Amino acid sequence: LAITADGTAWSWGTNDDGKLGHDDRERRLRPEKIRKDLFDGQEVVAVSAGADHTLAITADGTAWSWGTNDDGKLGHDDRERRLRPEKIRKDLFDGQEVVAVSAGADHTLAITADG
Repeated sequence: LAITADGTAWSWGTNDDGKLGHDDRERRLRPEKIRKDLFDGQEVVAVSAGADHTLAITADGTAWSWGTNDDGKLGHDDRERRLRPEKIRKDLFDGQEVVAVSAGADHTLAITADG
């Protein structure tokens, strides 16, 4: 998982859980762009990869998640897998912008602008 200076996110590797964010489960043997339109055209400013899910923050302070969703670790109030980035509702963060995210093996952490 990488971000280039223009705010493009790239991913590669195994993808059986959809954790690469390309809207499929195909393995990538080399870095491939995650389409910017999947982030509503926003630049990606931070990423974090867990064992089977991925997180990103875009320039507007929105948190995004995709991959396996065991026990709700994607933050969408369900357990459905996501094969491409999906916004985590800002109201779940009391309307605050997200400034940092971290994906663990079975959990997710976020820090908002108010700490």
